[in-house]
Amino acid sequence: MMRISALLLGLLFGFGLLLSGMANPAKVQGFLDWFGDWDATLAFVMGGAVALTLPLFQWAAKRSRPLLAGRWYAPAAQGIDRRLIWGSALFGIGWGLAGICPGPALVLLGLGRLDALVFLVAMVAGMGGWQYWQHRVN
Repeated sequence: MMRISALLLGLLFGFGLLLSGMANPAKVQGFLDWFGDWDATLAFVMGGAVALTLPLFQWAAKRSRPLLAGRWYAPAAQGIDRRLIWGSALFGIGWGLAGICPGPALVLLGLGRLDALVFLVAMVAGMGGWQYWQHRVN
């Protein structure tokens, strides 16, 4: 049941990314270009997402366990540190330059888009480079 739920929710998420325009790199770059030809339509997508998920998160927070799992899976780190700030900045720069982030990249890959494959290879290479650097430093 867990795998079927994950598949169905993943398909719903991917469909939402396509329908909203979040999987369109040109639309994302237009939204992030505040000083050029700004396309504000994705702000409505984000507003709708917040309006929908905020009450759901509040409802879920009151539960002792999730609906489809035995326990909650949450990150262990609770604070904001230098690594989080730099990682967030690099994520944002990559998103702005490519107009793609990991979720839409998987959707675009499913549609056979070569730019998504290039993005995912670069992302995995960056993650591997970070791991390698961390092991060398520590």
